[in-house]
Amino acid sequence: MQNQYREITFNLNGKDVTRVVDCRASLTDMLRNDFRMTSVKKGCEVGECGACNVLIDGECFNSCIYLAVWARGKKVRTLESLLGPNGELSDIQQAFIDETAVQCGFCTPGFIMTAVEILESGKEYSDAELRKLLSGHLCRCTGYENIFRAVKKTMYKRLGKPWTEEA
Repeated sequence: MQNQYREITFNLNGKDVTRVVDCRASLTDMLRNDFRMTSVKKGCEVGECGACNVLIDGECFNSCIYLAVWARGKKVRTLESLLGPNGELSDIQQAFIDETAVQCGFCTPGFIMTAVEILESGKEYSDAELRKLLSGHLCRCTGYENIFRAVKKTMYKRLGKPWTEEA
């Protein structure tokens, strides 16, 4: 093996995997090309749009500016990890559908992965805090209000709180 390549082992969506990767390759490229994780979208490729967001050890990262070799020993989750054992959608995926927050769908996986990080914190966020947490995404279809509502409704549901439009 040349110095340009490294063997890495990491956990992808609950399964330990090993790959030899080019040290210059992005995590986006490895996930899409080696593992066919097509939910990880190539948008801007400079960490500005959020389309490539994945969770790494529970924290959202733009995988386009995260080197694949940095994933060694980490737990990486993509949108594909959210499906139930029989292909059922997670609560946040269903909320995106219910609120018509999908539109063209290109930015949706990244938004959902950010929402997963928010929801798994177990905290209740104010509207301003939620908007700031979701602000690292570029949606050209202007679905922001529907996305915001889907995340907020799911947050309330997970916290066992009643939802009203005024909530």
